[in-house]
Amino acid sequence: MYQNNNKKNVMSKSLHSLLLVCLQLAVLHRVQSFVLSRSRWQSSSTYWGITIYGEPTATQFKDELLDNVRKLRRHQERDGAVSVDFGVKGGELNETSRAPQRVDYYAVSPEVGKAADAVIASCDILSELNPTPNATAFLGDEEKGLQAPLHGPWKLLFTTAADASFNSNSSRGNAKVQNVVDAPRGKITNVIDFIPKEEGKEPTLVQLNVVIKAKAVSEKRVELNFRYAKAVLTKFLFFRVNWSLYIPVPATLITRIIVLFYRIFRRGKAKAPPKAYFDVLYLDSDLRIHKTGEDNLFVQSRPTLEKAQDLIE
Repeated sequence: MYQNNNKKNVMSKSLHSLLLVCLQLAVLHRVQSFVLSRSRWQSSSTYWGITIYGEPTATQFKDELLDNVRKLRRHQERDGAVSVDFGVKGGELNETSRAPQRVDYYAVSPEVGKAADAVIASCDILSELNPTPNATAFLGDEEKGLQAPLHGPWKLLFTTAADASFNSNSSRGNAKVQNVVDAPRGKITNVIDFIPKEEGKEPTLVQLNVVIKAKAVSEKRVELNFRYAKAVLTKFLFFRVNWSLYIPVPATLITRIIVLFYRIFRRGKAKAPPKAYFDVLYLDSDLRIHKTGEDNLFVQSRPTLEKAQDLIE
């Protein structure tokens, strides 16, 4: 009787040990499965339709952004660029607010529209990986302004703003646009260099510089106060000239100055434009993405960014 009880105890202990081992193995398997599944999730992730392998980095998405800008330009070379002319009728300004209109890339072709969407998606991703939380640091600081992340020249690579979009198929003509930030003085200059329509023939308006007072109102927002414009002319009426004219700018619309020199005037009193500002979405040593108060997106790079040289030139 005693032996039978002893055997039962031994069997019970063995069964208990076996169950304990099975339970440990099950837990270990669940942990390993979780780690494996997490590793697989990390190895291939999709952001806004873009698949990235491994941990996502800003460098990957910067390269993706530049590639998407190239694809957009290739589609534009094939299908045509968005043609923007002066004023409301030209698609430059909003009919109600007179603020810069947003470019409709789908008006050219579905492929151009989708390519522009891909650029915007890359910008959205990079905004979540912004390495410079205090993008407006030292803006307007006379002593430390040269250390400001925004300080220096920036070349335009992409925009949704109609008033900053130029091409040879419009009466405004084609142009290259850059933005120069003088952080110690709290000043930003928009520089528009117009490209001749015909080889060797200079445009009437060669260059337009719009000088803006810039004030940091938060770590990412810069408030803008447009001061004056400098227009470089090669012709006035029928006479060749080499003039630089300085004109006060009472509003945020660059186009009003350009319109003046092409003798295009509006009728009636235009509504006061909204307060101008932009929010920095992404900023590092060679790439800048910001969005204006009119919800227009700008992608700019340093002139020295090697990977963007084909987009700058």
